[in-house]
Amino acid sequence: MKKTITIFVLGSLLALTIHPPTLSAQTKTKRPPNILFAIADDQSYPHASAYGQVTFQTPVFDSIAAMGILFNNAFVAAPQCSPSRAAILTGRNIWQLEEAGTHSSYFPKKFPVFTNALEGAGYFIGFTGKPWGPGNFKDAGWQRNPVGPEYNSKKLSPPTSGISKTDYAGNFKTFLSEKPADKPFFFWYGGQEPHRDYEEGSGAAAGLNGKGLTIPGFLPNSNRVQNDLLDYALEIEWFDKQLGKMLQMLAAVGELENTIVVVTADNGMPFPYAKANLQEFGVHVPLAMCGPGIKGNHRKADDLVSLVDLAPTFLDLANVKHIAGITGKTLMPILTSNKSGLIDADRKYVLTGRERHTHARPDNTGYPARSIRTQDYLFIENFKPERWPAGDPPPAVQASIEGDKNMKPIVEGYEDIDGSPTKSFMIKNQTSWPDQFKLGFSRRSSFELYDIKNDPWCLHDLSGRTDMKAVLNKLKKELENNLLAQGDPRMTGTGDVFDSYPRFGLMRPFDGFKEREKYNPAFSIPKK
Repeated sequence: MKKTITIFVLGSLLALTIHPPTLSAQTKTKRPPNILFAIADDQSYPHASAYGQVTFQTPVFDSIAAMGILFNNAFVAAPQCSPSRAAILTGRNIWQLEEAGTHSSYFPKKFPVFTNALEGAGYFIGFTGKPWGPGNFKDAGWQRNPVGPEYNSKKLSPPTSGISKTDYAGNFKTFLSEKPADKPFFFWYGGQEPHRDYEEGSGAAAGLNGKGLTIPGFLPNSNRVQNDLLDYALEIEWFDKQLGKMLQMLAAVGELENTIVVVTADNGMPFPYAKANLQEFGVHVPLAMCGPGIKGNHRKADDLVSLVDLAPTFLDLANVKHIAGITGKTLMPILTSNKSGLIDADRKYVLTGRERHTHARPDNTGYPARSIRTQDYLFIENFKPERWPAGDPPPAVQASIEGDKNMKPIVEGYEDIDGSPTKSFMIKNQTSWPDQFKLGFSRRSSFELYDIKNDPWCLHDLSGRTDMKAVLNKLKKELENNLLAQGDPRMTGTGDVFDSYPRFGLMRPFDGFKEREKYNPAFSIPKK
């Protein structure tokens, strides 16, 4: 039996009739399935219309979820792009990746990646947009980005100055034209949206409004924040539309039926108390999958899954041997089930962590933390609670750092929070919104505990409550046992090695667009 999937492409409807994506469909093909992996840059769960968010219109994401599985509890390994992407590529947690476990450093060549394994098994691979990065892979011994060959030559004129000039769909078309007819492909669509900067007011100008918009409780409920969220929503729509164009191309060349489509994000939204934080909106991301080998039809999975699980899953779907060192667990038991809800009984928790993000402190140190997330609770351990989690407040004398060309200028302070209208509003109006400011900007205790079911925005830290002591101690023990087993330097007394790793490049605007990570390979911070 065939089914019809309707995809929205730039305001028009595209109806595609395809076979149901089941294991039986895969066995009928003459070669392994293609894999199209779409990863947005800074998008939090639940910001997609499939999750009931009317402000965030993502019809293509929704169609993939409808034909396959919508994951309600998917988490990144880190709330920052380059360590999160390294974890996806290797199937390892960030504390197992040395320099690649911190932001914008090296990607050691000794860590194998699933993309190379697929290529070695006969897959034609490539990427457009943002691959692994920012960081320095060349001086670490790679001849190309760990994701694979680059397809970024085609450009377009975007509708706003905040959207990348990269013609993602046009580059995918070039990739398809170069693919040998007898080879399956793996393609990484790395949208640079909805990463900042945004064109302020672009969301409202495009017709988006605040009707139905939920402003998370950790942000001020103000017009300034609402408009910033609308700009963010507009860029999510752009990412979704470009994916629709790619699916249309696959249908035109007869490849859609044999293509697994996976859509997610590398970390949470670029707002205070989200990106670069281990709280929910920093690490909880959208995830939908469909295609051959995936039993679908409006299925929803509530299992706790990590994006480190994608590497073994992709290799299993392609029938390729696992690369060495994988920590993640294959999602195949979920993908091949007919159930919804809680499917895999072994998935009792996920682990996340963070190290240094930006140049947020004069000595280039980070804010090391680890967390364990169960269905009910989130426990976070902060290893350096004396530091400011979002970076130091602005220096008393700005001129003291202005002579350092390798240091990002600290104007507002709290540099681990992306500059934005929301950030500026919260700093200027902190006395009017003291609770929100404290959550996003102030120091935190060594341990944090949140009741996720009753407090999904992580507004109330329960770590100091006597009646929660047993829960806290149990989660702390479970977390630390896992970290010890995986050789986390933070558990073995050598954790400060993360602060010794070099950080490359400045986060400065480049022509007002998303291609703004500029690297300086000659610069490295001396090891302590």
